[in-house]
Amino acid sequence: MLPSFKKDTSIRIPDDHHFLFGRQLASSTRMLSAIARRSFSSATRPFRVLGIQQVAVGGLNKDALKNLWVDTLGLTYKSSFRSERENVDEDILEAGRGPFAVEVDIMQPIDADKAPKVHVPQLNHLGLWIDDLPKCVDSLTKQGMRFTPGGIRKGAAGYDVVFIHPKGNDAF
Repeated sequence: MLPSFKKDTSIRIPDDHHFLFGRQLASSTRMLSAIARRSFSSATRPFRVLGIQQVAVGGLNKDALKNLWVDTLGLTYKSSFRSERENVDEDILEAGRGPFAVEVDIMQPIDADKAPKVHVPQLNHLGLWIDDLPKCVDSLTKQGMRFTPGGIRKGAAGYDVVFIHPKGNDAF
């Protein structure tokens, strides 16, 4: 469990992806960084999963989803995204702040009869922060992992994304 910190404490994310949480955690930073390095390191894996980037939830009507996620739970609306190619009309929400913020995408299909069906299943996908996405995709492809057409590309929030194909990856 991480120690708590006061609201408005200075937070910065260094280039090496380790999080530092201001003065009151300075003495714990080295210990937390060492634990993180041991937890994420692997001699055979050329990439690290750094955390949860997003949770994507689908439904036939994103207004009903907005009622739960924004009006009831209090998540913050950030922006909207629409893509005919991906058959998606989505609102991008945020839970939390700073390095602990997680994007929550509420999605509805533009055409419910076409694929991809962003509303099936309703918990559509989880996004993971990866330290080196091209190395990750290369490594997993060599192990037989299939990805959806389009490869690595810009996602709705502007980050590089790639999707593991929902079929044909039963070996994993």
